Amino acid sequence: MLDKFPKTVEPAIWWPQQKQLSRRGYLRLTEVALKINRILAISGPLLTGLAALGSAFLGSSIFGVWSGMVGVIGGALASVVNTIEHGGQVGMVVEMYRSNAGFFRLIQETIEANLREKEVGRRENGQVLEMKVALHLGRSLSELKHLSVFSYGSKLF
Repeated sequence: MLDKFPKTVEPAIWWPQQKQLSRRGYLRLTEVALKINRILAISGPLLTGLAALGSAFLGSSIFGVWSGMVGVIGGALASVVNTIEHGGQVGMVVEMYRSNAGFFRLIQETIEANLREKEVGRRENGQVLEMKVALHLGRSLSELKHLSVFSYGSKLF
């Protein structure tokens, strides 16, 4: 079962890991989405409770008009927060980024494992590897080469 608010964000890896690689790109986006999800998950019930307290003291002469304002504003903000959290599918966005990070990590490890192979006969043919990467990314070879021009790791092709 997946942890709703994990302490660390790791890419979804379903293959045996060879060595630990540096954290990049998609994981930073996942961490931002996870922080937003945490904030929304905490503030929604908090604002709902604030609205309930404000409406409970509505007839009280101690708090006067402020209790009604707190109830109305807290309820409105709680509905906005809950709509963003559940309607925006923030938790699914976190899992999407994690899954994408795992997919790109697999492609990266495949390329690096091929480049690290000392025995030339055991290496995969460069053109075949390039075609495999293009197919995994859903690109043609020309699109892949055009994409690699904009990548900071463009030394591979």
